Amino acid sequence: MSQVSLTAFSRFLGLFRWAFMPLGLLALIAVGVHAAADTLDDRLLTLVDGFDAAFDQLVSRHPLTEPLVDLLSLERRTLLARVLALVWELSADGVLALPALGYREGPSASTGDTWRGVLRRCLRAPTTLRWSRPLATALVVGAGACVVARLVQGTVYLSWRELLGEPVADGVARLLALAALGGLLWRLGARAVLRNLQHADAASAEHARGFLRALCHGLPGSAVVVPLAIAAALDATPLHSFLR
Repeated sequence: MSQVSLTAFSRFLGLFRWAFMPLGLLALIAVGVHAAADTLDDRLLTLVDGFDAAFDQLVSRHPLTEPLVDLLSLERRTLLARVLALVWELSADGVLALPALGYREGPSASTGDTWRGVLRRCLRAPTTLRWSRPLATALVVGAGACVVARLVQGTVYLSWRELLGEPVADGVARLLALAALGGLLWRLGARAVLRNLQHADAASAEHARGFLRALCHGLPGSAVVVPLAIAAALDATPLHSFLR
């Protein structure tokens, strides 16, 4: 294929950038949220077990309610923990991933929505939304990029191990995984953070005027995504695994 044909094909694909870029941002955030939610299953099961133990202790005090001690079996507690994790994950997707569908590029974008303009407003008029949503998005997209990079690393290593030998295949797999990680964070991760920052900035400008509103507006959604983002950073972003 000639250089002219490649250029024409690239321009043709660029016509659909308005569609696949928002979907790419949404997918990266959703993968990161899922990776973080996977790490919370055991913690949620521990909480459910603690609640069940307290409930059993309460109902066992009276003969009338004593049969309720076995209300939640291990299978039911495990199922409940998984349902809670799923609801948490879907809620976080709604808070962080859906705004990505509003991502737009081009000269029509307002200059006030660039990094510099939005960050200036975050510093001058901080709100819960302006700080929690982009930071949570950054941690989540980091986890999502690590998931994709690990997939690249594993696929390349298993495919090339017999052809190149284990040491060479391992080195090539790590390099390609790091390239995938950096490319995703650069091309999609930064845009996802910017889009959520823009969304939080617009919502804050409209609804979060005054100290109390700045503090409380968007607080429930932030309470959903911040713990998940912390889990993503601590348990679902193994950056060191690509280097050791």
